[in-house]
Amino acid sequence: MSPKSKRTRAALAALVVAAGSLATAGAARAEQPHHGQRHGGQQAQQAQQAQQAQQERSSVFERTATYPVFHNRPAGEDAAAGTVAEISSVSEDGRTLVHTDAVARRIGFLDISDPGHPRGLGTLSLARLGDAEDEPTSVTVVGQYVLVVVNTSASHARPSGRLDVVSLRDRKRVASFDLGGQPDSVAVSKDKRYAAVAVENERDEEATPPGRDEGDLPQAPAGFVQIVDLGRGAAPAHWRTRAVPLTRADGRALPVLAEAGIAEPTDPEPEYVSINSRNQLAVTLQENNGVVLIDLPTGRIAKAFGAGTASVRGIDTESDGRIDQRGSIEDLPREPDAVGWIDDRYLATANEGDWRGGTRGWSVFDSRTGKPVWDAGNSFERLAVRHGLHDEGRSGKKGAEPEGIAIAEYDGVPYAFVGSERDNFVAVYDVSRPTRPVFRQLLPATNGPEGLLPIPSRGLLAVSSEEDDAEAGVRASVSLFRMGRGTGQTPSFPGIVSADDDRGAPIGWGALGALSAAPGKPHRLYTVTDAAYSTTRILTVDTARRPAVITRELTVKDADGRPAGYDAEGIHARPQGGFWLAVEGGTGAGNKLVRLDARGVTRQVVPLPADVAAGLGKQGFEGVTATTDRRGHEVVWAALQREAAGDPAGVVRLGRYDVTAGTWSWYGYRLESTGTAGDWMGLSEITVVGDRLAVIERDKLNGPAARVKRIYTVDLPKSAAPSGALRILPKRLAHDVLPDLRATNGWTQEKLEGLTVGGDGRVYAVTDNDALDDATGETVFLDLGRQPRPRTQNSLSPGSVRATPASAQKRPSAESSRALKFTRTSSGVIPKPQPCRGPGQPDRPREGRAAPVLTVPAAGLSRCGRCTRRRRCRSWIRSRSHRAPHTARCWAPSRRSR
Repeated sequence: MSPKSKRTRAALAALVVAAGSLATAGAARAEQPHHGQRHGGQQAQQAQQAQQAQQERSSVFERTATYPVFHNRPAGEDAAAGTVAEISSVSEDGRTLVHTDAVARRIGFLDISDPGHPRGLGTLSLARLGDAEDEPTSVTVVGQYVLVVVNTSASHARPSGRLDVVSLRDRKRVASFDLGGQPDSVAVSKDKRYAAVAVENERDEEATPPGRDEGDLPQAPAGFVQIVDLGRGAAPAHWRTRAVPLTRADGRALPVLAEAGIAEPTDPEPEYVSINSRNQLAVTLQENNGVVLIDLPTGRIAKAFGAGTASVRGIDTESDGRIDQRGSIEDLPREPDAVGWIDDRYLATANEGDWRGGTRGWSVFDSRTGKPVWDAGNSFERLAVRHGLHDEGRSGKKGAEPEGIAIAEYDGVPYAFVGSERDNFVAVYDVSRPTRPVFRQLLPATNGPEGLLPIPSRGLLAVSSEEDDAEAGVRASVSLFRMGRGTGQTPSFPGIVSADDDRGAPIGWGALGALSAAPGKPHRLYTVTDAAYSTTRILTVDTARRPAVITRELTVKDADGRPAGYDAEGIHARPQGGFWLAVEGGTGAGNKLVRLDARGVTRQVVPLPADVAAGLGKQGFEGVTATTDRRGHEVVWAALQREAAGDPAGVVRLGRYDVTAGTWSWYGYRLESTGTAGDWMGLSEITVVGDRLAVIERDKLNGPAARVKRIYTVDLPKSAAPSGALRILPKRLAHDVLPDLRATNGWTQEKLEGLTVGGDGRVYAVTDNDALDDATGETVFLDLGRQPRPRTQNSLSPGSVRATPASAQKRPSAESSRALKFTRTSSGVIPKPQPCRGPGQPDRPREGRAAPVLTVPAAGLSRCGRCTRRRRCRSWIRSRSHRAPHTARCWAPSRRSR
């Protein structure tokens, strides 16, 4: 065996620990079902099971790749230069994706022949076609040509634009058409006879019309629609344009718009276009809160109707650091952005809002009557809350801001895809019955998903994102999803969601920076929110379900019983009851350990020693754990994230706090090094696993730049550290989590911050989504597996070290497990085993089969003395030696622990 293999096996073997029963601690409210309204317990459970069964029978979309568009930049361009992906289209064979890049003033091309490995095919700068300041606003493909609509406006008062026709084969412009104004979107009819362009001539938000407020309408010139007659396979040189004005020649309102109740009809601003199979064009007038239907063959306005208003209750409307869903909005205009035909009668709108409105959802309209037949109400925004994607900082504005919508049919089922610009997700609905859409799935995206491109011929969906932040390392991208089908199929996202609270609203969550096993509950974990929210809450997680479910919330309180706002970066559930929190401070002196009782009330605060606190900056405590021996002696361990001033370079402190003595001592841990500018290495979690401490060590990088997301272990010292220089504990690599994060095929998350071994013997890890601040918002909850029965007595095979997001992880048998090799933990409580005094006979292993690995029960267990040959206690252990008889030892709860 090679030295490397020996080291790997030794590291894995070091994580083989016990997981017996743990004492009960903590209490909170009972879970509610996943529904917008409250139900009785049994009824809610039945409804939830029915919904899950229906979802299992439905197709699901699985992410296959996330391509950062800066990888497709021209040679020699700075990698930090801004570049985005907004609106996208695809070649007729579904293999070449084209997207706009308004920031870099160009068009990007991607080869998506292999959905798992898209390749950049270069870009086309608009400077080659016109001016370096020309801005592409939308794109579509017809046949062998790419249609690019370009904004060339000198100012809001002097709008202009053109339509460029570019050969997809050689990227040369073959034709160009003056559009007469500033364009927004473009669409092509199914029969390829027509293209339609929304010429918006958008308002200047800083201009003040006479007698109005800043940014108000009307602001001339008015917008209109351009129809492009493509003919039947005619060359672009023979194409012709026709303008469809939306006002009278003298600037007065058209009666059809005025009578429909269109806001400020003298200044219509077309936003988005969609064409049905009858060549009927739907165009949204977002600021005017209306929709206009145009017959493309004749160019006549067939109908106009207002989008109306909506009142929505049960949403978060205050940006106060709390996810409080008791707010409401009253009679706000929908102001739809994108529009899509579900069929030739019904159309759907994404109600983003712009000027005065935005109702945080989407609607379905009957084009015959112009009336809404369905509205999402609060359900769209509550999807964000349930999945931990709610951007609380946008609550006081327009919330989730549904901006994009697309309709397509896969395997005979029509789906609506609705994108949230602010909360970074795409919601998928079955619209087989247009008046009763059914939510099917939520897809995570990178920041600002704007372009939603169904590619049903290949079973794909492409999502392009418009936000690019090189400084934060979160870049614009194109994400690809592929549809699959099969009973029991579970998508890998989400890995964790929340149940409803006692008011029927989903429990709000995000910024999960720590994990702890729940004493006495094999399928329960605790996590805690950090300073991203004004009030700290401890959340209970049920891991028996897929995805894992946050079932309860417990508000943390100060010593006076008032809600507290700690920057909690670590949590440990005590077998004695209550919790330890590791609280990070804005300065070194602000770091502290906080002990809570089971009700979440602060009972003890342990500050850092002054000399250690003086050497810290803004990075302090990151993780807390504890051990308690048979005598009840408790020792708390806490990790500092970065080096303290005066300590050796690259060495961070692991603190040991003796609760009885009230004293600190410190060990050292040596970090890996990094050569990346602006990067640093640090610790993010600490937990006891048997006779070792496991820590998370990570870098500051995310996305394709991420390099270090690892779990290391060190020996658990049995006594206080000696005074003087830090004694550095040798570390062993237990598991590299980076491949697991990459396996999601999404944006690799920076903050791997939670780690624990549950009472079910499984190892769990979680990423902190920073409540969407400089992050995509996606939370990756990983089930890293457990240690199966070894094939030989004295070795632990590393096996295939492969973990999956918890939502996709099915319970493997010990023999078939392909997950990381961990066993159960007892949360650091390791009593000395006692032999059973019952009449059970020595238990020898069967021929050719190894005895089970050693497991150790938790504190509060003693000899039962009641074993018989036919019936043994549930928890038992064996000797590990092949040569000695395998004497059974069993345990039962002692009277003290009952």
